Amino acid sequence: MVMSFNDLFRKKSATQALKQEDLPGEHVSLNKVLRVRDLTFFGIAAIIGAGSFSSMGDACFNGGPGVVFLFIMCAVACGFTAMCYAEFASRVPASGSAYTYAYVSFGELFAWIIGWALLMEYSIGNIYVAFSWSGYFTNLLDGVGVHMPAYLTTNYTSAHEAFLNNTTGEGMNAWNTAPLIGGLHIIFDLPAVCINAVITWLVYVGVKESRNFSNAMVITKLIIIALVIVVGLFYVDIENWTPFMPNGFGGVMKGVAAVFFAYIGFDAVSTLAEESENPQTDLPRGMINSLVICTVIYIILSFVLTGMVSYNKLGVSDPLAEVFNLKGVKWMLFTVSIAAVVAMTSVLLVFQMGQPRIWMSMSRDGLLPKRFSSIHPKYKTPAFSTIITGLVVGIPILFTDEKFVLDFTSIATLFAFALVCGGVLMLPRREESVSKLHKKFSLPYINGKWIIPAATLISFALVSYFIPGFITNNFNINKETAASTIPMLVFFVLCITMAILSFLKDLSLIPVLGLLSCSFLLTGMSASNWIWFFSWLAAGLVIYFAYSFKNSKLNNSSR
Repeated sequence: MVMSFNDLFRKKSATQALKQEDLPGEHVSLNKVLRVRDLTFFGIAAIIGAGSFSSMGDACFNGGPGVVFLFIMCAVACGFTAMCYAEFASRVPASGSAYTYAYVSFGELFAWIIGWALLMEYSIGNIYVAFSWSGYFTNLLDGVGVHMPAYLTTNYTSAHEAFLNNTTGEGMNAWNTAPLIGGLHIIFDLPAVCINAVITWLVYVGVKESRNFSNAMVITKLIIIALVIVVGLFYVDIENWTPFMPNGFGGVMKGVAAVFFAYIGFDAVSTLAEESENPQTDLPRGMINSLVICTVIYIILSFVLTGMVSYNKLGVSDPLAEVFNLKGVKWMLFTVSIAAVVAMTSVLLVFQMGQPRIWMSMSRDGLLPKRFSSIHPKYKTPAFSTIITGLVVGIPILFTDEKFVLDFTSIATLFAFALVCGGVLMLPRREESVSKLHKKFSLPYINGKWIIPAATLISFALVSYFIPGFITNNFNINKETAASTIPMLVFFVLCITMAILSFLKDLSLIPVLGLLSCSFLLTGMSASNWIWFFSWLAAGLVIYFAYSFKNSKLNNSSR
């Protein structure tokens, strides 16, 4: 069969996506045991973790107290996106998250790209969380007098870099003390490897067990975070909030990857559609509830951190522990470490649940081998996909480092979020197949015909007034500035395009704002992030054209 351009954008209807889970002989159904409280807790479990206990430190260091603006911007972007996810979840309450939504709205090629990008969010993102978990866990062990060798608590990449740069610290200590086998230094993060194995097993044995474990951890970490905030308030010095943006707005934007990483997770709730008792109402409520709760916590927490100590002391991997250490509140160090371990364990759990269900959906569509959609007859979980997810997370732990993983994950997630918002614009406002699904949530339609063009003009005018030369400088591209100006130039063009389309097509306001806000956050990514991202997508397209295109069920059904 000869490939045509239209074949790349063949779509599934909402009805087809729902029927996919009930095909006779295809697989055993998943357990429908989750309610809105459980989904809200899963969202909180996924969101509050490494972002608040680790990556928040770098964001505060670069942006100062002004980083709160970035938290608000990210919350707004995620809020618009969450409403778009909720709209899709009510129309297509099936596993697969953004992958399934893209299949319905954009077509197969974009669905594959999203599915491939989500691998970076869930699996690759869990590598960073595992590293952060290990750091706090070893601090707990140190607190009770148990000291692990440095070569078993450090990743190989960091130790090797410390050796090459002759940097003193844990990395160099690990390199110098590590045993040798055939000239190779045996250095790996053992706690990170172990927690990944434990979480993989827990997800393998069932969603009900995972739910109970997750809910208990969420309650525990919320209590401890509340304690951190209350105790921290007694040590806030308002002089630490001056200057508010010590490195200007550019310094605030440097923390995009770190702050956005703190919000990643609410979308993982949508992967649990087939295990929800009433997905058309509970999924939207679970996502939005968890996002609102976590946003309030993040804003308060960032104000407390930057108020307790000067922003330039927060560039550490454990900022919550560091502020209490600097203030001499030693008893809080142990409490913070417990909270961090609990919080990151819950993040690992939810992300490790999300990835296998995306692969399961892709396999049902023929884009991955059939084995990926096999369901364990006893545990009612996607068993093979769960094991592969554990390997995808566990193996890179042996040779990668935190910084690379953090940036890689954030850019992929923002890309997926932008496409989900764009996908809602592709859906008809009323569709016969949708009406038959008795949808409970409906994205409010606000006509953007005049609002988007007016907001675009006003925004450009305000930026030109308060930041003279900002817009014109971004149209002046040279070798030195290309890495930062090209993404911003693309964003300007997108703003103008969406303003014109909104005027001509009466586009819905909320998804347009979601698309633009996520795209703006993407302009904060570095050139190296984009290079790695496009390289990853290129590798995914090779797999698609080599296997997935010809094995797609839509391809076979069209013959």
